Amino acid sequence: MEQQMAQHTTYWPADRLRVGIQEAAAALAGGGIVAFPTETVYGLGGDARSTETVGRIFAAKGRPSDNPLIVHLARTKDVAGVAERVNDIERKLMEAFWPGPLTLVLPAKEGAVSPLVTAGLDTVAVRVPEHDAARELIGLSGCPIAAPSANRSGRPSPTKASHVLEDLDGRIDGVLDGGETGVGLESTVVRVVGREVHVLRPGGVTREQLRSALGGLADVAEAGSDSSAAAVEASSREDATMADATPRSPGVKYAHYAPKGEMVLIVGPQERLPAAVQRLADEAAAHGRTVAILSCSEHAATYRADAVLDCGSRAEPEQAARVLYARLRECDARGADYIVAESYPEDGIGAALMNRLRKAAGGREIHV
Repeated sequence: MEQQMAQHTTYWPADRLRVGIQEAAAALAGGGIVAFPTETVYGLGGDARSTETVGRIFAAKGRPSDNPLIVHLARTKDVAGVAERVNDIERKLMEAFWPGPLTLVLPAKEGAVSPLVTAGLDTVAVRVPEHDAARELIGLSGCPIAAPSANRSGRPSPTKASHVLEDLDGRIDGVLDGGETGVGLESTVVRVVGREVHVLRPGGVTREQLRSALGGLADVAEAGSDSSAAAVEASSREDATMADATPRSPGVKYAHYAPKGEMVLIVGPQERLPAAVQRLADEAAAHGRTVAILSCSEHAATYRADAVLDCGSRAEPEQAARVLYARLRECDARGADYIVAESYPEDGIGAALMNRLRKAAGGREIHV
């Protein structure tokens, strides 16, 4: 059944944050859906216990219903309200990274959240955000908050309140402006299987950080492709197949983070990137395309295109992670219908950055 769209979206500006938190919390408690800042990206939140409310989140985003949502909590102790149990490895990860950009896939407590949140699975994805305003909002609402990113499905995730309004104004009840987000990429999603921690989606917590925090208590499974992550999920369900398994993590099954224009990712050693990027940009321009280049700081001054967007130094991929989604939206604002993006090293948060760049490019990748 078609869900009713909100007719008016309330905007609470950053200079009225205290009042905004209180009013937004009341809206959530009353069954509303509200966008709010976290340390990763802006989330679109609603009462995770209410199927009607969660249905409005899916409708506002245009999100497929077999794509599970992350439940956001105000305090670590609140996990007992949504998860059936927590083992020693999961507890260790909570102690190390909560509050923070780590999501744990846990056995769901029966009836604790709407089946729309879990996509009908027996697990629930949970995290405690590091952003003070987010935790205060969740606590005041009195609800576990289901919250995917606050954008139209498939679009770049929002790192500013203005990005949320671009996509969802008139479709949700409110937007709480907490300024620009810090990490800029979504949370890392992990699931503990036996004595191994499987990374289902790379994000704000790196594999290196996971290994260090665990201190030998468990192994962190080696990095794999999205299809291998899906294989982990499929193998955990006796009746599942690779083709139709419902993912336990968001960001695995469907295309995400894409600009409107066609995007190509150029991958290779740093010294080979500039010539390859410029050649592709020139070819596209010769065919009448409006071309944007997503460049590292080290090469930005050497490029020629309709728009050259500096994403930050290759030596500090945290910079690129923080601004990537804003740069993708800037490509749209400049009317770029062809985008050439440089690769970044895949160490640390670079793994999550490259994951998002690959998804934005939709598999269009050239190795040089």
